[in-house]
Amino acid sequence: MTTHAPQTAQFVTLPASLDEAVAALTAMPAAVPVAGGTDLMAAVNKGQLRPAGLVGLGRISELRGWHYQDGHALLGAGLTHARMGRPDFAALIPALAASARAAGPPQIRNAGTLGGNIASAAPTGDALPVLAALEADLVVAGPDGARREIPVSHLLAGREMLAPAELIGFVRVPLLHAPQVFLKATGRTGPGRATASVAVVLDPARRGVRCAVGAIAPMPLRPLEAERWIASLIDWDGARGLAQEALAAFGEYVAAACIPDQAPAGGGEALTPSAAILHLRRTVAALARRALGRALS
Repeated sequence: MTTHAPQTAQFVTLPASLDEAVAALTAMPAAVPVAGGTDLMAAVNKGQLRPAGLVGLGRISELRGWHYQDGHALLGAGLTHARMGRPDFAALIPALAASARAAGPPQIRNAGTLGGNIASAAPTGDALPVLAALEADLVVAGPDGARREIPVSHLLAGREMLAPAELIGFVRVPLLHAPQVFLKATGRTGPGRATASVAVVLDPARRGVRCAVGAIAPMPLRPLEAERWIASLIDWDGARGLAQEALAAFGEYVAAACIPDQAPAGGGEALTPSAAILHLRRTVAALARRALGRALS
């Protein structure tokens, strides 16, 4: 980190299409794509990043909307949090809309984008646990008009990475037409960075429950055994309600799966969980219990 003013980028281009943006990155590999700039420009202003060039994505209209394809919604990576928080989008993908409305103060929601949230891959990114629970895929654009799909979870886990000159073009999300809930806890009153977040998605067609926990690890965590266990208790052909004891047990199951006990340095028995870990477990358990309860109600 430096204390002097950051150097201005030497190369700035404003392409009008996704393929033009990819071509610009191909011609100038050191350039950095920028949409809302909420993370990128903060790093530039602090002197942590000095891009040789910028490829602005704000004029690419195809990235700012969505369309439908084979039971999925193809969401443009340029969709802002403010746009996703509106009622028409909330009727389509409720949990993603809820995460967008919780993404911070208005100036962040108006500028920050879905693609930027994914590319930054910050553990506290509000959209990330929702996309993990939805098992969304990315449509990545490459040179010469190439397109490929990768699961969002693979990118976040580092199992697959973007190649040079590739850009996230769209996010492919299944339309489940079922209840979805996103909840998060913050360290202060009002919009802020999550200390923990939980997304719960019901999938009646597959008689499944999908849950993802965010902000407590470098990537969203899926408690798969807890998902299968609670799905087996739900009467999918009936009222789908569960007793409070079952909801509470699900919350504890999720918390224990995602926040294990501290391992000792030299082997042997696990250490007693610290107060911070116990508090985080209680927070995650409460979020998971409430999210599932709201989804089922």
